[in-house]
Amino acid sequence: MEKKGRSMKKKWRIRNVVQLGFFLLISVIAINKYFVENGSGSSILSSASLHSVCPFGGVVSIYNLLTVGDYVQKIHSSALVLMGLVFLLSILLGPVFCGWICPLGTFQEWIGKLGKRIFKKRYNLFVPKRLDGFMRYFRILVLVWVIYITAKTGLLVFTNVDPYYALFNFWTGEVAIQALVILVLTAIGALFVERPWCKYLCPYGALLGFANSIKIFKIYRDENTCISCDLCNQSCPMNIDVANSKKISQLQCISCFECSSESTCPVPETVEIKWGEK
Repeated sequence: MEKKGRSMKKKWRIRNVVQLGFFLLISVIAINKYFVENGSGSSILSSASLHSVCPFGGVVSIYNLLTVGDYVQKIHSSALVLMGLVFLLSILLGPVFCGWICPLGTFQEWIGKLGKRIFKKRYNLFVPKRLDGFMRYFRILVLVWVIYITAKTGLLVFTNVDPYYALFNFWTGEVAIQALVILVLTAIGALFVERPWCKYLCPYGALLGFANSIKIFKIYRDENTCISCDLCNQSCPMNIDVANSKKISQLQCISCFECSSESTCPVPETVEIKWGEK
């Protein structure tokens, strides 16, 4: 059993490979776009930009498309296609975009590894539970604000405060100072709290989080085989109490599946991804 468990956990590290792959892809697109605008770069990716490969751009463009028949400034039709694909994926498995694809989430996790080395078991436990619970509503407010302001102005206003955009453009001189400040604060925060931007401020994460209540494949914990080792709780980047939940459908879940028996749980078939209700 122990040998099988180790094998499964090793295979599950594919998530790290996927995260690295998407991070490198977005980096190449951003760097190439800069060089193309300055007279060089690859013609293969010449039309690709961060805005064209960001599914959230499709979300904030919906109002404009319905009212004036056009996209928000800088948004490409590809963003709408990606939005649809991400929504479909979320209905199936939940916010896997957040847990597996989003480069900003990956960036925070990498910094978090350093934080874990420094603070060990104290890491990700600095924010009191009551305050943490209150702060988690902030990202819903940010979502409402972004959609409202974008719909009202027809401009991609969020770019001015977006740490994702700042992360891949900080060296171009085109990033607003407030976006750079938020990126730096996010990086510092990630040394103490895992994925602070995702937990408290990300508007797209807030939107995708609603899919956890309707997704087809859900995460279940078998109370009969659970040994209460609490490893699932320790592995969860979003501080979800997996060890005391029968079904993991909280809005904060990012479908990283780190709590599962294939990744962390030492007992096979105890924390699993299953179809339908149990």
